[in-house]
Amino acid sequence: MIGAGSLAHNRRDFVAENVDPDRVQLNICYNNENLKEVYKKLFDDAAERYNVGKRKDRQIANYYEKIRQGKQEKLFHEVIFQIGNREDMAVGTLEGNLAVKVLDEYVKDFQKRNPTLRVFSCYLHQDEATPHLHIDFVPYVTNWKGKGMDTRVSLKQALKSLGFQGGNKHDTELNQWINHEKEVLAEIAKQHGIEWEQKGTHEEHLDVYNFKKKERKKEVQELEQEKENLTVENEGLTSQIAEARADIKLLEEEKIQFQKDKEIAEKRAEKAETELKKLEDRREFLQPVMDNVSKEIKEYGMIKTFLPEATALERAVTYRDKKIKPLFIEMKNKIGAMAAQVKELTRERDSWKSKFQKKKQEHEKQKGTGRSSERLSEIIR
Repeated sequence: MIGAGSLAHNRRDFVAENVDPDRVQLNICYNNENLKEVYKKLFDDAAERYNVGKRKDRQIANYYEKIRQGKQEKLFHEVIFQIGNREDMAVGTLEGNLAVKVLDEYVKDFQKRNPTLRVFSCYLHQDEATPHLHIDFVPYVTNWKGKGMDTRVSLKQALKSLGFQGGNKHDTELNQWINHEKEVLAEIAKQHGIEWEQKGTHEEHLDVYNFKKKERKKEVQELEQEKENLTVENEGLTSQIAEARADIKLLEEEKIQFQKDKEIAEKRAEKAETELKKLEDRREFLQPVMDNVSKEIKEYGMIKTFLPEATALERAVTYRDKKIKPLFIEMKNKIGAMAAQVKELTRERDSWKSKFQKKKQEHEKQKGTGRSSERLSEIIR
């Protein structure tokens, strides 16, 4: 059976539902080359020869991409060979092991028999129901005299180079080649005691290939769905990461602002402490003055103790004018001055006392703010 292949499936890059993961290690890899590198080895020199003297827009810069994007030829072809089915050649049975031996012997000479079919991937699978071979190859022709490069991809010309000329619609080069390879496989099987029961041409057996093709299509769809789910999940995670980064940035900015507020609060607290100390120093300075004024007022309140005694012969008028009156004038002036001083000191005292209480409240408030800032700063850290 021949058709488009799935290299990832053959390599078991993913494990499909019809694959037994416990038997994957039984698979045999004969060849696993990078397809792009194979294209370079086969066609780079030919592309270089073709480009000589050509305008840039007519040159072939990448033959791999030219074939991939074109419609005339495929990048590669895959052929699947299997002996029997799950009823008579099941994996793990004596018959299945014999089938593995036959297929192994068959594939070892495949490239030698088919030099124009460049094999780059080849696997013998024993992790499904029946042992089978996947052979992926690039068909090419050399010394081509027609249009294009002298070495190019062509299944038809590659098979013609092997001697399969083709005939009518149902006897193409491909059909002839497949029948030939089936006969080679049947001959090897016969040497091991297995007879080939010919049920018709390979067209009648395409159901096996079509079944595998359907299974692969299903696997690809499942992978595409899984990819889509992962993409949606990845987008969600990306969004969450972006939000988390934004939150972190906001917290860092808030931390910086709180640090600035803390520093301002500490400076205000230091300033309040300085002004408070000045107020306390001023109060300590004023207190003795106030005490002294209060003492003098108290002393002058006892005025009779300060009145001089009159002599025996001194007249009352003379005593009043010369002793009492000057004393009262002096006392009046002194008391007036002292009263003014007391009034001024009392006003100043009340003013400083008000400032003192205000600054003290501010100081306590700033100390509280400072502690809050410190706690918040610790939380952010």
